[in-house]
Amino acid sequence: MIIDAHHHLWTADYSWLAAPGLESIRRDYTIADLVPRLDAAGVTATVLVEAGRCDAAETAEFLALAAATPRIAGVVGWASLTDPALPATLAGYRGLPGATKLVGIRDQVQAVADPGHLARPDVRAALAAMGAAGLTFDLVVHLGQLPACAEAARAIPGVTFVLDHLGKPRIDADGLAGWRAAVRDLAACDNVVAKLSGLLTEAGTGWRVADIRPYVDTALELFGPQRLMAGSDWPVCDLVASYAEAWTALDACLAELSTDERTAVLAGTATRTYALEVGS
Repeated sequence: MIIDAHHHLWTADYSWLAAPGLESIRRDYTIADLVPRLDAAGVTATVLVEAGRCDAAETAEFLALAAATPRIAGVVGWASLTDPALPATLAGYRGLPGATKLVGIRDQVQAVADPGHLARPDVRAALAAMGAAGLTFDLVVHLGQLPACAEAARAIPGVTFVLDHLGKPRIDADGLAGWRAAVRDLAACDNVVAKLSGLLTEAGTGWRVADIRPYVDTALELFGPQRLMAGSDWPVCDLVASYAEAWTALDACLAELSTDERTAVLAGTATRTYALEVGS
């Protein structure tokens, strides 16, 4: 079994797609586009992650789609960490079609300039509310925010945090040491798991497996296979690699793992962390 623990769907009118350099992915991506790629790559099920529209209607749409699509085993929806109405938003999600497939929440923390954002009392309370609701929180952050993420994870042990894209390390000759130092404290928190996803995009055009292998190896060392999951980050990956290429590159990085370790990274961690019922 293989679970793609991180992919998106969107329409061409998402505002962030207007940025220069995104022309090649500035189009609609639907479940009809995804399923043939899943079949070709041998992927059993997926986790659909909010795609930066930052409104509750997107989450409602994704839950309805998941209800009609057995291959989507879980949805990581959107909610604002600073919205006083967050508890009501979460309760509202629970009343929607497909609500049983809501497994986590994400907010676009990477876009927040305030270095103390994750230490704000209202943000900490919001995170605690997610844990109380049985939801994980996906951390979409940049390298400089990793220390704050570690502080939040230590402060709120009742929340399972999921680090997307390994915290977006800088993948070049000088990037590994700085990223390792930044992510080490976060990896030391037992309530944090991480996704091997988005690395090819960070490596850029002309990437090689050798470029991302040291980051995968370091993640395996710091988190261990039982706290790592695999994701394509499709269709963002289309900027530099196809869906199939993303999986082939990751598979090459996992080639020396034992069968049990590969099973954990490719399916077990995602199933356990997100409480997925594959095929439901």
